[in-house]
Amino acid sequence: MGSDNCNWHSDLDYDQWVPLPVAGPRPSARYKHAAAVINEKLYIVGGSRNGRYLSDVQALDLRNLIWSTIKLRTQSGPDSINDGQLFEVFPATSGHSMVKWGNKLLIIGGHSKDTSDNVTVRFIDLESHVSGIMEAKGKIPVARGGQSVSLIGSKVIMFGGEDKHRRLLNDVNVLDLETMIWNFAETTLTPPPPRFDHTATVHGDRYLQIFGGCSHSTFFSDLHVLDLETLEWSQPQIQGSIVSPRAGHAGISIDEKWFIVGGGDNKTGALETLVLDMSTLVLSILTTVEKKDPLASEGLTISSALVDGQQFLIAFGGYNGKYNSEVFAMKPKPKDLKHPKIFKSSAAAAAAASVTAAYALAKSEDLTAVDNSKSKVDLSVEIGVLKEEKKVLESSIAWVKAEKSTLKSKLDEVNETHVDLSKELHSVQGQLAAEKSRCANLEAQISELQVMMSSMESVEQKVEALRSQKSESVQRQTSAVSWRWMSP
Repeated sequence: MGSDNCNWHSDLDYDQWVPLPVAGPRPSARYKHAAAVINEKLYIVGGSRNGRYLSDVQALDLRNLIWSTIKLRTQSGPDSINDGQLFEVFPATSGHSMVKWGNKLLIIGGHSKDTSDNVTVRFIDLESHVSGIMEAKGKIPVARGGQSVSLIGSKVIMFGGEDKHRRLLNDVNVLDLETMIWNFAETTLTPPPPRFDHTATVHGDRYLQIFGGCSHSTFFSDLHVLDLETLEWSQPQIQGSIVSPRAGHAGISIDEKWFIVGGGDNKTGALETLVLDMSTLVLSILTTVEKKDPLASEGLTISSALVDGQQFLIAFGGYNGKYNSEVFAMKPKPKDLKHPKIFKSSAAAAAAASVTAAYALAKSEDLTAVDNSKSKVDLSVEIGVLKEEKKVLESSIAWVKAEKSTLKSKLDEVNETHVDLSKELHSVQGQLAAEKSRCANLEAQISELQVMMSSMESVEQKVEALRSQKSESVQRQTSAVSWRWMSP
């Protein structure tokens, strides 16, 4: 990708993970941390390493790929969100969730040495770097880690997890961030089995979707959906690829697509990066990595980032036999490029027609100076539209070229395989011909042996006849001698 870290995103291929060339010191390797991208910066909070909880906050500037440590502080005084008091610096925590709210990062739940009986909501102010607790009220849920948290407007939807006594949960709790009031959601029908280390997202601001996770003995690959209006659970059948059960994976949704990476079953890591079309529930494998790749880890994170106007997925950390601190990026294929309509865009046609009309109008001798000025303005607008359309077309052409290159590589691979199979076929045909010749020779030898055996039977009969004749001759001679001896 070149030595200029500022341009790392300029030449990435679609739907392929690439390790980022991070310069200088980097955070300690970890898993079960929390991550979020805000204003082209990746924030990493807490986590676990070698059984020790972490409390640091790190930030990676995605424009120059330089890490920095955020030094948190506390202060007494009112908080702008909940008028509460700030109590302590962020404690060492693992298995927590994190969302962005205003200019703050909200850290929800997680395990720590001093876990309280109920879920704690902490904040980190990204401007002042002040950290503290946001006091909540209502039906505050039991403290837990490994839960999922989804943000819809001002509502936080929390599902499942494992409490500090290792009790597994499958409850749904809702926190209103404007009032800081917790409520327990009374759901109906069959909920998912209790689990933790799953992933969740919300489709259409209405459907909470839960995928994977584990109990203390079982790993899941199921999908459960909660209608947030009726509070009814369902378990629709996933279409498409069949994937292995997993927990500790990470997920992020963009438009209709839910990207899922990593996870495992405590024995092997999941090699596939999955994408679920949330409107059709078709699951497909986007790409795969090698065994022991950092992306085939449990407890990693994935975030969505806009860098210079382009969408990227950013993955960090995880554990797959060793703790990781590498950063990976993927440029997901834009929605408009799934089925590019090159040279068929109605917008391009309309823009071209508008520009043509504006040009003809500008040429008209009957135009006044005001009309000429207006036409020039309209022309500038239309030219801007054309430039934007040109960018779309260029992206489409780049995608087609990439697809062409991929297909050519696959075709070359198929041709090479065909050549190898043809050679193997010719070799087998040669061996078969040799075997046929050998069989023919053996059949000829068998015929000769059969003839010889027939001849041997005739010879044996002649020998036997001669033996009989000889025996009779000897007997006659013996009888003659005996008679002569007995004669007087």
